[in-house]
Amino acid sequence: MSWRRSSVVERRTHKPYVGGSNPSAATSPPIKVRIMGKSVYLDYAATTPVDREAYKAMCPYLSDKFGNPSSVHRRGQEAKKALDGARIKAAELLNCKPEEIVFTSGGTESDNLALRGVMGGARKTKRNHLIVSKIEHPAALKTAEALEKSGFEVDYLPVDKEGIIRIDELEKLIRKETALVSIIYANNEIGTIQPIKEISKLIKEKNSETLFHTDATQAFNYLDCNVERLGVDLLSLSGQKLYGPKGVGLLYIKQGTKVTPVQTGGEHEMGKRAGTENIPGIVGMAKAMELVAEKREEESRRLQELRNKLIEGIRASIKGAFLSGSFTNRLCNNLNFCFSGVEGEALVMSLDVKGIMGSSGSACSSAKLEPSYVLAALGIPQELAQGSLRLTLGRNTTAEDIDYVLEVLPEVVERLRSISAIG
Repeated sequence: MSWRRSSVVERRTHKPYVGGSNPSAATSPPIKVRIMGKSVYLDYAATTPVDREAYKAMCPYLSDKFGNPSSVHRRGQEAKKALDGARIKAAELLNCKPEEIVFTSGGTESDNLALRGVMGGARKTKRNHLIVSKIEHPAALKTAEALEKSGFEVDYLPVDKEGIIRIDELEKLIRKETALVSIIYANNEIGTIQPIKEISKLIKEKNSETLFHTDATQAFNYLDCNVERLGVDLLSLSGQKLYGPKGVGLLYIKQGTKVTPVQTGGEHEMGKRAGTENIPGIVGMAKAMELVAEKREEESRRLQELRNKLIEGIRASIKGAFLSGSFTNRLCNNLNFCFSGVEGEALVMSLDVKGIMGSSGSACSSAKLEPSYVLAALGIPQELAQGSLRLTLGRNTTAEDIDYVLEVLPEVVERLRSISAIG
């Protein structure tokens, strides 16, 4: 289905206040002006809408079944039953034990718990070495940087021009002091998929005591996240990336893995994460995971066809358009182009005026334009990286949406190039 945007703008006309007990009476009722236009959301890597079935599953725990799962009375036990059921469902979908699932507030907390928790526990054994890739999500990358400042040794693994980590470089970096390797499964910006199984095998062969964590927040919708097949010790997920609610996530922690809690308080989540569990969010996330798994193969094929049509259309209609990352080892819903002579933020805002919602890897603050660190790691020149555009497709994306983007985007790029000082 194609989406239509309907926005209501309120305009108020003001009269001078001339006294009396009610100054607001000097303001006339709002005049509502309805503006209609095309609306195409292509920022599913940023967040997704909550699946209606997931929302329905959540509702009882927002009102009627509102108990604290730590309480022993009937309301508490209703919530505890829902929590246990969601944990069992998530474990089934990841092929692990329920007690290996720790619910968190989202992907960022899951990444923090994985890195800080493992490294904090490893410090006692003098295994103080961490390896992360240069294109990790900030939740992992900035955590690694913070750990480095606090005295841990951190190596930042380079990637090739397609954004794939260099296995030979990883092999050189692993040593007996290496406590953890953290490599993102599929990059949030360029969609590049890492060879997780191959990485896991290498790590265990080089140092069987080294743990392996992957951030799979972008991967779960489209890729195999069976932790046994992947060979990972820790895996992060976020509810908002898989058509679940915001403010909830999980971390798979393989049984026997030592993780020091980073949030202290009660003995919630098997002592790994203190704080009353977000029952509505957890129930909604588990239901959303179940629905994604049911539709994964069919939806992946559908989105890959639409994505390829968009990539081919952009290449055919816009000169100076360069696809960032890998074409073959890439999420089926992701494309990231750099356009010469265009500033990314201006491109995103211009498309939004036309009803197309995407994102850019560049960030504009005052007069300074900073290109994406992910694109820089690929070796893309700064002046080209400044013109990046990420479009990510999802469940509501249609062929008509793609046609509309291909109609609008070339015109917008041409206009911006005519007025741009870049390139």
